[in-house]
Amino acid sequence: MTPTLAHMDVVVDALIAQGQGNLAVRLVAAEGQPALPSFEAGAHIDLHLPGALVRQYSIASAPEQRSHYLLCVRREAASRGGSAYVHERLRVGERLRIGTPRNLFRLHTARHSILLAGGIGITPLLSMAQGLDAAGQSFELHYYVRHRRDAAFARQLQKGFRHGTVHLHCSAEGDSARHGLPQSLHTPDVASHIYTCGSHGFMAHVQETAQRQGWPAAQLHQEAFAPAPASEPAGGAQQEQAFEVELGSSGQVYTIPVGRSIAAVLLDAGVPVPLSCEMGICGACLTPVTAGQPDHRDSVQSEAEKAAAVPCMALCCSRSHSPRLVLGL
Repeated sequence: MTPTLAHMDVVVDALIAQGQGNLAVRLVAAEGQPALPSFEAGAHIDLHLPGALVRQYSIASAPEQRSHYLLCVRREAASRGGSAYVHERLRVGERLRIGTPRNLFRLHTARHSILLAGGIGITPLLSMAQGLDAAGQSFELHYYVRHRRDAAFARQLQKGFRHGTVHLHCSAEGDSARHGLPQSLHTPDVASHIYTCGSHGFMAHVQETAQRQGWPAAQLHQEAFAPAPASEPAGGAQQEQAFEVELGSSGQVYTIPVGRSIAAVLLDAGVPVPLSCEMGICGACLTPVTAGQPDHRDSVQSEAEKAAAVPCMALCCSRSHSPRLVLGL
């Protein structure tokens, strides 16, 4: 049986159109439930939808706002069911279940924060902007969309912030990320951090530009909403291979065949593995690897984290470069 993360029931309190193709969902605690748990800017929750759908959505509301969680969902043409349900069938008053907030995209102590959002990537960065503003900390928020009508939370952003600036960039008006990123990215600053959320192409462009200008990797942070596109290994495509995993606590060994994940094999054997997205984008199943060489395929960890002396790996999607891995389970 798959273990579940702590969860609670909520009620849809409001549905609000936020720019073309975006729908904000305001959730409040259901009657008889405890108050919504506190969260830090950058956090996300699991949203359980009918039909056993579980999707991860960033919280866009201010961290100090405890009465509700505000999400924003983009209507995806190739929806796997989540965005289609939210946009077509979700109703005010509907009762849903959510997981408690998790955060792998936290703010770091800095003199100045540079926030760059592409499309629906505005959701965690809006929460960051509100949190930074409430704390009196300096920041700049750059929001990249195709057309002005695509911008979510436009009215709120137009009001501005006391301690930060907002810049809306529209590619249809010739102001795209490809044509130029903020000047602040071109001058590395040891007292600043950069946060990026959006499509993989957008985030890769920001990361590559910043690193080319001399920004250290430790000052660059990003969050993905979808798995990274698969890339062909150097030297051409390689055939998947079976491998073994050993549990460090018991010495029990399991074979992971081609086509099955480590998580699936362990769960079938009765080994508890916390699962959520099952795509390597939420971090729920990150597990220490004490021996062996993981083949990391998640979109959660930085390259430095993947190269750590004792790295963690996402059991839902990653595999192994070595014949056996020893897991900290």
